[in-house]
Amino acid sequence: MASGSTSTRVSCGRDLNCVPEVTDTLAAVAKRGFDFLCMPLFHPRFRREFELEPAKTRPGAQTRSDLLLCGRDWNTLIVGKLSAWINADSEIETDRRNSEAALAQELHFSAYLGVPVLMIPLKGPHNANLARLLLNHIQSGHHTSNFWIHIPLLAAEDLREDLIEDEPTNYPDDTNVDEKTWSWWHSFRTLCDYNKRICLAIEVGADLPSDNVIDKWLGEPIKAAILPTSIFLTNKKGFPVLSKAHQRIIFRLFKLEAQFIFTGTSRHTEKDFQTYLQYLEYLNQNRPAPNAYELFAKGYEDYLQSPLQPLMDNLESQTYEVFEKDPIKYAQYQQAVYRCLLDRVPEDQKDTNTQVLMVLGAGRGPLVNASLRAAKQADRKLKVYAVEKNPNAVITLENWRFEEWGDQVSVVSCDMRDWAAPEKADIIVSELLGSFGDNELSPECLDGAQHFLKDDGVSIPSSYTSFLAPLSSSKLYNEVRGCRERDKDPECHFETPYVVRLHNFHELADPKPCFTFKHPTTDMNNNRYQCLRFTVDCNSVLHGFAGYFETTLYKDVMLSIKPDTHSPGMFSWFPIFFPLKQPISIARDDDVAVRFWRCNNGKKVWYEWAVTEPSCSAIHNPAGRSYTIGL
Repeated sequence: MASGSTSTRVSCGRDLNCVPEVTDTLAAVAKRGFDFLCMPLFHPRFRREFELEPAKTRPGAQTRSDLLLCGRDWNTLIVGKLSAWINADSEIETDRRNSEAALAQELHFSAYLGVPVLMIPLKGPHNANLARLLLNHIQSGHHTSNFWIHIPLLAAEDLREDLIEDEPTNYPDDTNVDEKTWSWWHSFRTLCDYNKRICLAIEVGADLPSDNVIDKWLGEPIKAAILPTSIFLTNKKGFPVLSKAHQRIIFRLFKLEAQFIFTGTSRHTEKDFQTYLQYLEYLNQNRPAPNAYELFAKGYEDYLQSPLQPLMDNLESQTYEVFEKDPIKYAQYQQAVYRCLLDRVPEDQKDTNTQVLMVLGAGRGPLVNASLRAAKQADRKLKVYAVEKNPNAVITLENWRFEEWGDQVSVVSCDMRDWAAPEKADIIVSELLGSFGDNELSPECLDGAQHFLKDDGVSIPSSYTSFLAPLSSSKLYNEVRGCRERDKDPECHFETPYVVRLHNFHELADPKPCFTFKHPTTDMNNNRYQCLRFTVDCNSVLHGFAGYFETTLYKDVMLSIKPDTHSPGMFSWFPIFFPLKQPISIARDDDVAVRFWRCNNGKKVWYEWAVTEPSCSAIHNPAGRSYTIGL
């Protein structure tokens, strides 16, 4: 259906420029396996006259009756198309006025029919009047229609149809050509103030822009992809297929759950038109299987979550349960403890040397279990203290001790910073890291506990580094903008970081390291200030920054959520997103400079951030006015 499908089957529509009999045509396309029909609501050659007589007052209906289909069919099976002749930004005044009136007529009629989507083509860079009229229609009506802006990946005049092999061509700069239609879209959605009901229907032509530009397009709110039959090749058996480059785009569009619209006549006349759909469904069934991380994150894509504050709040049992299911994290912790025990206790001392290990923030006990398994694997003696401030989780730990652990483990119900330890530890183990590394106050907690670590003692983790990368995502910008709460400043949500499974976005440059913390340490000052510079290689728009972290547990035993070093199969952390109040336009080869501060006043910790190049933003979250992490 045009309004979206929840099944794993690809949702496909048929685009027709002229539909003489809507009922018969709808039945015919449904029989071929299409889910919806994309069609003009008015006859494409009927240029209505709204200015001059006698055509202005011509009697009779101007288009077909809504009674030809039932309301449900209009609501679910039809995508309307704006008449191609309408040019609301024409420089000829009579043409512009006529187009304005015709546009209003078609917008109102589509709302009257209740079609879920009206598709509007952009044919050039100047669309300010079209944007104004569309925005007026959205603001003043009570309808719920969405609008798909139909834009080709490459402009028609830039398609290379007349090239002869080995023939020199005087061709303009490829990068300008590649990004031309994206700039049309960016101008239009900016004029429309990023309205959530205005989305994209990209037309995938035979020629494709560069990979960088495709990445940029796929960070936009794409709802549909228009596939002309002319882009299909023919395989040995005469069936339509796509080139490898086109297949790569299709696979990525599947991930965005885009719908597909076939346009043009069949180029494979011996085969039924259904073979085009069958090929797309074949690609869908044979796309790469989702990994463990993608399966876990299903349903959380681009969903904003407030970061946990486990120091200030006591977590619930279900929260612990989710994190305990991670197959990778605790295996890595076990490996780190195992390696550490082998290094600290020689083989000839394994029966006499008992290492004291303290799990700081034991939760429901997964790190205790991982440490005990490591001791058994290393054949070394271990005495464990499980320190936990959440009194509810302590009940679980006491049950573990009674039923499984015995006297080898002592359960301590106390904040690690206030605990008077009976002896010093050889090893302290903790899992206090957040999506940005230090944003759950691991530095403050471990500094407070460092006094009961022996001088030659080891902290697992031994260090962690946060990373930042600039990103573009109108989806996330709109999600943050929709977060308003009563009694709060309307902009406070733009001064709050969010944990989010990044999905519909474009990362503008590779992540760079931001803050690093090491344990044990002699420097207890955890305030930080960093200026990072990124070079962006295409025209784009900056909506905020993605945050990641890497941690060294022990020597070369690592955990990471940074994309290029991400621990395979680990899902305990999603990235963090630091939004900007106002999107910032970026030109190709511009430097983006961002300044990040980590501040601590003894009672709470907070971040402040600001962009200083290519233009200045306001400093976000000064004095922690919108977001703090409680000590």
